[in-house]
Amino acid sequence: MSAATAAEPILSATQLKLSFGNQLILDDATLAVHAGDKIGMVGRNGCGKSSFLRIVAGDENADDGHISRSRGLVVGYLPQEFQLDDDATVLDNIRGGAAELIDALERFESGDDRVQAIIDHGDGWNLDSRIETLMRKLDTPPAERIVGHLSGGEKRRVGLARALVAQPDLLILDEPTNHLDAEAIEWLEAYLANLKTACFFVTHDRYFLDRIATRIVELADGKFFSHEGNYSEYLLAKQERVGADMAAEGKRQSFLRREINWVRAGVKARGTKQRSRLENFYSVKAKKAPTEELDMDLVVPPAPKLGNVVVKLKSVSHFIEKKPLFLGLDVEFEAGECVGVVGPNGAGKTTLLRAIMGQLKPDEGTVKIGVKTEFNYADQTRLELNDDLSVFEEVSEGKESMRFGPETISVRAYLKRFLFADDRINDRVGSLSGGEKNRVLLAKILKRGGNFLVLDEPTNDLDLQSLRVLEEALINFTGTSLVVSHDRYFLDRVCDRVIVFEEPGQVGVWVGNYSYYREKRKQMVAVSAANKAQMAPKKRVAGNVKTEAPPKLKWKEEKELEEIEAKILEAEEAVSEAEAKLNDPDFYKENTCQVAAMTEDLEGRRVRVKRLYDRWEELEGIRKAWDTWKSENG
Repeated sequence: MSAATAAEPILSATQLKLSFGNQLILDDATLAVHAGDKIGMVGRNGCGKSSFLRIVAGDENADDGHISRSRGLVVGYLPQEFQLDDDATVLDNIRGGAAELIDALERFESGDDRVQAIIDHGDGWNLDSRIETLMRKLDTPPAERIVGHLSGGEKRRVGLARALVAQPDLLILDEPTNHLDAEAIEWLEAYLANLKTACFFVTHDRYFLDRIATRIVELADGKFFSHEGNYSEYLLAKQERVGADMAAEGKRQSFLRREINWVRAGVKARGTKQRSRLENFYSVKAKKAPTEELDMDLVVPPAPKLGNVVVKLKSVSHFIEKKPLFLGLDVEFEAGECVGVVGPNGAGKTTLLRAIMGQLKPDEGTVKIGVKTEFNYADQTRLELNDDLSVFEEVSEGKESMRFGPETISVRAYLKRFLFADDRINDRVGSLSGGEKNRVLLAKILKRGGNFLVLDEPTNDLDLQSLRVLEEALINFTGTSLVVSHDRYFLDRVCDRVIVFEEPGQVGVWVGNYSYYREKRKQMVAVSAANKAQMAPKKRVAGNVKTEAPPKLKWKEEKELEEIEAKILEAEEAVSEAEAKLNDPDFYKENTCQVAAMTEDLEGRRVRVKRLYDRWEELEGIRKAWDTWKSENG
C-alpha cells in the first residue's frame, strides 16, 4: 500500500458539478486533500456539505467533474445517515469497519506473508486493543448487544467506532460529535489531533473546529473557499475576504454608473478603442455580484411576565429500578436566566426535565411551579414533521397569521425570519436538508410562546450561523430557559448556571458557564486526591531505614506557589470580563468586526487559567509529598 507524499494530494476533486432540480449545489468546485490534513468544512445548511462528503466517500456521483484517489487509499466514513447491520452485535459491526485488515490478519496466520504490508499500514497487530479502547472511550453499548435494539444515539457511537477502527488514510466524518457527551468529545479531539490520518469533517462544534482543524474549507455558492488555520483564524480571514469582495463590487458599480450614459447614448463602436470600451462594459456588467449572506432573525416571542416563583425544587430524588438518577436536588430557577444541563447519555437529563415541568412526580422531594409559569418544551424527538406538507402548511397549521407576543404577524413574515423566503416557503418538507428541517422545527416550536423554554439538544444539525442566532435569541430572552446540550461553546455562550450529572445519583448545580465548571471541578478533584493521599495509612519502615527523599520545592518554586492563587483569581476574572463582554448584545451591534478576535482572545485566557491550575497542582503535589516524607522520616 503506497503512502502519498506530502507534495501529492491523496484525493482531488476537480470541477465538480451537482444540482438538485433548480438548486445548484456544486459549481465547478475544486479541492485537494493531502496526507495529514485536518480539514473542517463549514457552510449553510442545505449548501451541499453532506452531498460532497458522500461523493468523496464514493457513495454518490457528481453530475460532472472528477474525483481521483491515490492508489490503495483506505477511507473511513461516518455519514449522518449511517447504516449498520441490525441483526449483528455491536462488536461485529465495529469489526466490520476493519474487514480488509481482519482478512489480511487471517491470511497471514495461514502463512501468506504477502499481506504484512497491509497489516503494518493499518496497525493490525493492535486491532483488538484498539477496538477495546474505542468502545470504552466512546461509551458504546456492550459488545454482545444486538444493534437493532439500540437507540439512535447508541448506534451513532457504534458507527463512529466502526469508522475509526481501521485507522484509514482518510477519515470522512459528518457531524462526529452528535450524541457524544463532553468527555467523549474531548477524548475524540485528542485522538484525532494525534492521528496521522488525514481527516475531512463537518461539525457545528466550534471548539472541535478550533482544536482539530488545520484548514477550514467553506462551501458557498457551489464553490470552495480554503483558509489555512483553525476556525477562529477562518473567521478573521473570511471577514477580510468579504470586505475585499464588497470593495470590488463597489468599484464595479461605480464603473457601471460612469459608463452607462455613454452606452445609452448609442455611440457606434466603430473604432478599436470604442469596441474595446463597449466589450469591457458588458464584461464587467455580466460579472455576478457577491451573494449577500442572510442570517436568521430568530426572535423568540416575547415572554409573558413570570411570578415571584418560577420553579423550585426541594430535596428532589428519582430512582430507576432502585438506582438513583439524582438525589436531594435543590435548585430554584429565576426569571431571565439560562440554565444548562450536562451529563452522559442515559444519566437522567430528560427525566429531570420532566420532573421540573411537573410531567413526572419525583420519588422524593417537592417541585413547586409558579402560577404564571408557562412551559414551552422541545424534546429530543421534537415534533413529528409531515414530509408531504409544505413548509408553510407545516408551520401555519391552516392559519395565515399568528400571535407574536402582543402583536399579530403573518406566518409568511415569521418564516422569513427562519430564512424561508417566498420561493422556498412552498417547498415540501421531505425535500429539505436536515438543517432546514431543523429550522422548520424551531419555527414550529418557538411559535407556541411561553415564558419557560425547555430545549433538549436544540443545537443538533444547526449550521454555525443559525447556532449564533439561537444563542443571541436565548441571551435576549426575558423569560427563563433550560437547555440540554453537549455543545460546549453553546453552553459557554448562553448559560448563567449549569446542572451537571457528575456521578450516578450525584447532580451538582454550579454558577457560571460550562468551562468555568470544568476548571473548578478539576481543582476540587485534585485537592480531594491530595487529601486522600495524605490521610492514607502509612507503611511503617523497619529499623532506622529511611525511604528516599522526594524532590523538595526550590525557593523560587515556593514563592511561585505562594503567588499562584492570586494569579488564578486574576486570570479567572479576566475570563469572566471577556465572557461578559461577548454575552452583551450591545457589544455585537457596535463591534461586529471584533467578535472573532475577542473569541480567540477569550480562548487564550481560558488556556492561561488551565495552565495556572495545572502548575498549581504540580507544585502543591511536590510540597505535600515532601511534607509527608518529612513527617514520616523526621
